[in-house]
Amino acid sequence: MRVIVVGYGTQGRKRALVAGSDLVATVDPVAPAASVQSVDDVPTSTYDAALLCIPDEPKVGLIERLLEAGKHVLVEKPLFADGAALERLAALAERKSLVCYTAYNHRFEPHFMRLKQAIDAGRIGAPYAVRFYYGNGTARDVRDSAWRDRGGGVVPDLASHLFDTALYLFDCRDASFELWSAQRFENRAFDHAVFGTAKGRPTFEMTVSLLSWRNHFTADVYGEQGSAHISSLCKWGPSTFTLRNRVLPSGRPDEDSVTLVQADPTWTAEYAHFKALCAAGGPSNIDNDIWIQARLDELSAGFVRFPA
Repeated sequence: MRVIVVGYGTQGRKRALVAGSDLVATVDPVAPAASVQSVDDVPTSTYDAALLCIPDEPKVGLIERLLEAGKHVLVEKPLFADGAALERLAALAERKSLVCYTAYNHRFEPHFMRLKQAIDAGRIGAPYAVRFYYGNGTARDVRDSAWRDRGGGVVPDLASHLFDTALYLFDCRDASFELWSAQRFENRAFDHAVFGTAKGRPTFEMTVSLLSWRNHFTADVYGEQGSAHISSLCKWGPSTFTLRNRVLPSGRPDEDSVTLVQADPTWTAEYAHFKALCAAGGPSNIDNDIWIQARLDELSAGFVRFPA
């Protein structure tokens, strides 16, 4: 498969490196290292798919244009748009037998896959409660960015990852979320927020932050027969997965742990997954974006409670 990378910043350079010999061109209007400045500068006959690592505003328009041109698309999360626009993209991709794939590379973390296997196998029984924490130490970088420190700030940026993780692990499409706390400690936009569900099974409690000076992720899933836990991601390692078996009526549980110290495997794994989808003609994953957008809208409705 022949690909172009559009947007040659941090993410774009990662995508280009993973694409390797598949890469035809890099496109960026301002990055000096890019091959060309515009998608128009790349003949459509020279590539099969585009990897989009661009700001949110132009995403939908460029995706639509590429799909109309018969190109598969991988776009960095999140894919923000109203439901009608997303449904239009989904219909266009299906009509042309193309893949429109929003990249959520954390699904390819080894311990995320272990956690899903444990849940699906019934190792913790019926899930009761889930707690996620996703923290970056990038508040200053975001504040100094020309386009990132605005709107909902950390909420749409990192909450989208956590919503996708919830979709990956659980049948939770009926869940609705509310914003419990949102703070602007250092930035113009929110840099720390807490949100979750008030009812249902499992319940969710999620925290996103730009104020974690050591980047960190945790997942805690509690169920009828035990619990499962992730501490950190491979890119920030060591990354540990722990599975605990409940002791009745009470007592210290048996526990198994696996710790990984390795380079981030998710970019390569996700690109291989995207290529396989393209070879098969789909499916796209825009249905996930529609659900995630609805959940982000629920959180956005709560922004008025936390004025600047």
